[in-house]
Amino acid sequence: MTKGKNLSPLLPDRHPQPDFFVCDIFDSAPKSDQASMEYPLFTLSTKPDMAMREYSKGDKWLKLSPSPVGLATVHDRDILIYCISQCMAKLNRGEKIAKTLRFPASDLLMVTNRKTSGEGYRLFKQALKRLQGTQIETNITTGKVEQWEVFSFIDSAKTIRESREGRMLEMEITLSDWVFNAIEEQGGEILTISRDYFRLRKPLERRLYELARKHCGTKNDQWAFKVETLHDRTGSQSPLKEFRRMLKAIIDNQAHIPDYAFRLENDTVHIYPKAKFQEAFNPPPPPESISEIQLKPETLDKAKHYANDLDVYSLEHEWRAMLQDKNSIPDKPDGSFINYVKWYVKEFGK
Repeated sequence: MTKGKNLSPLLPDRHPQPDFFVCDIFDSAPKSDQASMEYPLFTLSTKPDMAMREYSKGDKWLKLSPSPVGLATVHDRDILIYCISQCMAKLNRGEKIAKTLRFPASDLLMVTNRKTSGEGYRLFKQALKRLQGTQIETNITTGKVEQWEVFSFIDSAKTIRESREGRMLEMEITLSDWVFNAIEEQGGEILTISRDYFRLRKPLERRLYELARKHCGTKNDQWAFKVETLHDRTGSQSPLKEFRRMLKAIIDNQAHIPDYAFRLENDTVHIYPKAKFQEAFNPPPPPESISEIQLKPETLDKAKHYANDLDVYSLEHEWRAMLQDKNSIPDKPDGSFINYVKWYVKEFGK
């Protein structure tokens, strides 16, 4: 064994401060669009990948052309995840969003578990070049919009301020219409992902997690892929025999992969949510009466944000009276109350 070599399957948690992530999945927890989780839009290679790619599934197809520094990688996608997460957090606070985002570069590096050293900023710049330079042609829709022209993941990126040492202090990134359409459609095209996703070392493990999150979700007990199908869906360029070997090695040592478990049986990979993950997302049994509804403390805090100085406890009383009149118990009381507050302020607020 090489002395001092880190053989952990997870990258170190470089920035363990909890401030960047909120337990409430409707706030700024990391989020990704489903289109890039479903289709192999990013190369698994950790070296410059200059090959053109084509992929098709049914009537859906895509073509990828590399930038001068190669195709965008699975790890480059962290930047898009950060941007999507920031936009979704704004939407959930009732704020407007725009294609162009401005933020401290260090925030992105820390949230995505990247190095904040000079090397970290250098790699960040390279990732931006690949995201802007990789050209995509596809009929895969986002936000119910089919994008026929050639486009990139981001339209542009630039430094607003730099340190004396030349490090990026503040960044401005303009997302492509294709990515932004998915965010604006927010209902079903954006999914929350685990913070530990950013610690997975192997690109193939990240793709397996993405496919599990997209297809298995939180409710499906299981999802299955033939190994040959996974080979295609992950975008792996390894021969099928080598892919099968790599896949088996990952499944034999999978405890570190968040949220989902994998089982290989008869050349089929079965994926299912881990029990702890299901418990976190599955709601408790619905209350039998309106008086039994218990709103979460964070729901009341969020309601105060929308209440426009109105008393949220009075609004809660009005909301319960409305439910009583309708003789209806909502499936998701917390979301129902927030929507009621928004409606009430719009109709009767200041």
